[in-house]
Parts: sequence; C-alpha cells; structure tokens
Amino acid sequence: MDTVIQEKILAVARAARTRDESLAWFRVSVGLHYLSGLMTQAPIDFKQVDGEFNRFIYRAIGKGHSIASALQFMSGAKVVAVVDSARFTAVFAEHCAEVPVDTIGFLLSLNLGVAKDISKLDIGGPVLDWIERQKDTAQRGDPAAPAAL
Repeated sequence: MDTVIQEKILAVARAARTRDESLAWFRVSVGLHYLSGLMTQAPIDFKQVDGEFNRFIYRAIGKGHSIASALQFMSGAKVVAVVDSARFTAVFAEHCAEVPVDTIGFLLSLNLGVAKDISKLDIGGPVLDWIERQKDTAQRGDPAAPAAL
C-alpha cells in the first residue's frame, strides 16, 4: 500500500461530515482497496499485505483497528449507509478511481463469501439485501445503477 493510495483514502475520510461518518468512510475505503487488491493472478503474501494495511490503519485511526475489523465492518449492517450514500460514492469515485464504484457490490459479495467460509454462518442480512437490490436495478437497465455487480 503506497502513500498515494493512503492519501486518497484519507481524502475520502476528510470529505465526510461527522467523525462517525469519517470513520465509516475510512473503513469502507480501506476495505475496498484491500479487496480489490485480491483480484490478481499473482501470489499474495497476506502477512506482508495485512501488515502494510494494519500499519496504515493504526497510524490513521489508532489502536484497536485493523484490516480485519475494517472487513468485519463491511460485512455488517452499518456499511449499507455508506455504500448507499450518493455523497460517499461521488467522493470515492473522485479520489479512488483505481477501485471503480461499479465494483463495490462485487467486492462486498467477495467479503461476505470469505466471512461465510471462515465463520460458517449465514450471510443473509442487510448487506446481501443491498447487493441483491443493486443487481436488480442493474438488470432493469437503470442508468443510475452500478454496471458490474
């Protein structure tokens, strides 16, 4: 994780209106970058990648936070308010074009799939419902819908 990406994530967090919103936007931005980095044919050294993300997260928001906690946030109901926010998606698209907003649904699906594999729990709930709504909107041909879910 290079300093350019770190600055982009921080720019997204700074665009939020409240402290809580900023923390949520930060977590989602970090998580989306992490998950998009998994989309490669190259072998991934998770110890190194997780270490880089964890150091950045610690420096940015303090102890008690990690890439695991960011991904856990992204599998919970609170992420829906972030990804459903037109303000967030506009700011994220502006600052983090390397992770297209039309991939958010796919990346959240990937995260839920991993969470299911690890926990063996049902992944049904608000996040899966949001993903399904995005798919339905895209299938109906709504021009405002994300293109690639």
